[in-house]
Amino acid sequence: MVRKLSIAIVLGGCAALSGCATILHNGPRTVSVGSTPAGAKVTIYNRDNTLVRQETTPFIVRLPTQYKYFKGEEYRLEFALPGYKPAEVKLGPSLSPWYWGNILLGGLVGMLIVDPLTGAMYDLSPDKVQQPLTPAQAEVLREGKGFVVKLISEATESERAAMVRVN
Repeated sequence: MVRKLSIAIVLGGCAALSGCATILHNGPRTVSVGSTPAGAKVTIYNRDNTLVRQETTPFIVRLPTQYKYFKGEEYRLEFALPGYKPAEVKLGPSLSPWYWGNILLGGLVGMLIVDPLTGAMYDLSPDKVQQPLTPAQAEVLREGKGFVVKLISEATESERAAMVRVN
């Protein structure tokens, strides 16, 4: 009887010192990123505007959710593909449903200390990005229906290198 009571106390203590979301899905969250058409260069910046990663669509990325205590990380994804207008998508923190499991399993320690410190209390939303890209000047040029005027400050290095002075 004493042994069973001791085991119950130890297990109860472990549950009280744990965070439900931390146990079930601690660590970075997986985000699937794609574009239509595929092949866009995606640059990911965090809340502090620091470059996190650059990839070409489609890809899957794992991003941390923790920014500060009780504050989730935010991300900005910039899509760029020659001939298409640039696009931007924001990922923001959303409260994980597992965080509320602390009420039943983890207690106040899990809810107020463990999950907020690990960032496990947050998910990233949306967890799947499929960004349609809008043709810019590419369609006009392909069909031969006109010409495009572009500021030199908006031109890429390769576009600048291909420019020919006309006057």
